[in-house]
Amino acid sequence: MANLNDRKAAIIGCGFVGAASAFALMESGLFSEMVLIDANRDKAEGEALDISHGLPFAKPMKIYAGDYADLTDAEIIVVTAGANQKPGETRLDLVKKNVGIFQSVIPQITRYNNNAILLIVANPVDILTYAAIKISGLPENRVFGSGTVLDTARLKYLLGEHLAVDSRSVHTFIIGEHGDSEFPAWSCTNVSGVPLSRFCDMRGHHNHEKAMKELAETVKNSAYRIIEKKGATYYGIAMSVRRICEAIVRDEKSILPVSSMQNGEFGISGVALSTPVIVGKNGIESHVPLQLSDEEMEKLRRSADTLKTIINDLL
Repeated sequence: MANLNDRKAAIIGCGFVGAASAFALMESGLFSEMVLIDANRDKAEGEALDISHGLPFAKPMKIYAGDYADLTDAEIIVVTAGANQKPGETRLDLVKKNVGIFQSVIPQITRYNNNAILLIVANPVDILTYAAIKISGLPENRVFGSGTVLDTARLKYLLGEHLAVDSRSVHTFIIGEHGDSEFPAWSCTNVSGVPLSRFCDMRGHHNHEKAMKELAETVKNSAYRIIEKKGATYYGIAMSVRRICEAIVRDEKSILPVSSMQNGEFGISGVALSTPVIVGKNGIESHVPLQLSDEEMEKLRRSADTLKTIINDLL
C-alpha cells in the first residue's frame, strides 16, 4: 500500500454534487492533486478540463479524470456517486438504487486504498454511510457522511436572518437522520453564549415556539424546495464538503454534525446518523455529549428507529 498524499483528494461521481464539490475543493487551495472518477469517463474528463482552465486564477493544482487505480495514494475519497433525488421523491426512496451502486463502488475503492478517509455524500447519506462501513470493513472513524452539516448551516443562516445577526455567531445543530426525521437541538442553541430565547427577546421576537417550529420545518423542506425550483441542490453541499475536508486536512479538530456509526452514544447503537463529533486528520476523534432534553432524546431515538427499519429491510 502506497503512502498517502495528504494533498490529494478523489471524487467519485461527477454529477451536479460531485462537480460542484470538485470546484469548491479547487477554490479552497487545500489540495495539490485531485482525481475525478465517473462511470461516464467523458463527464469526468469534461469537468476536470473545465475546472483546470480556471487554475491560472487559483493555486497550482493537478486535476484530471482517472479510474480506481488512481485512488492508491488519496488521503480523502469523496463519494457522491448515486442516483439523483427527483421532484416528489424522498431521500429514502433512493435507498435501493444507491445501495446497489455502493455494492459495486466501495469494493473498487478498498481494492486500491484501504487507508483513506471515506466521506460519503450521496443520499440517503445515513444509510449509505452505514452501507459503506459494512461493505468496506474500514475503521468506523474513517468512514462518515456529510450528514446534517448542511442542514445545520441552513438553520444557522435562517436564525441569522431572523435575528439580524451574523450566522457565524449562532451555535446550534440539526441532529438525527439527514431527512424527514431530523430536528434542531434547541436546548443547546445559543447566540455567542446567550440562550436563544433570551436573544430572541432582545431582538424583539417573542413568539418563540411558533418561530422555532417554522424555522425547523423550513430547514427540513429546504432541499425539496430547491429541487422543485431548480431540479437539484449542489452549491450548499459542495461548501459543506469543503468545510469537512478543511477540518481533516488542517487537523482542525472542528465539531461538526457528520453522519457516523453510533455505538451507545445517546443510548443508540447499530445505525449511522448525525450528532456532533470532533473531526481531525484521523477522521472522527470522539463524539460530543450534547445535553439534550427528554423530548429531544425521544426524537433522536425515533430518528434512529426510522433508519434501522430501512437498514433491516435492505442489508
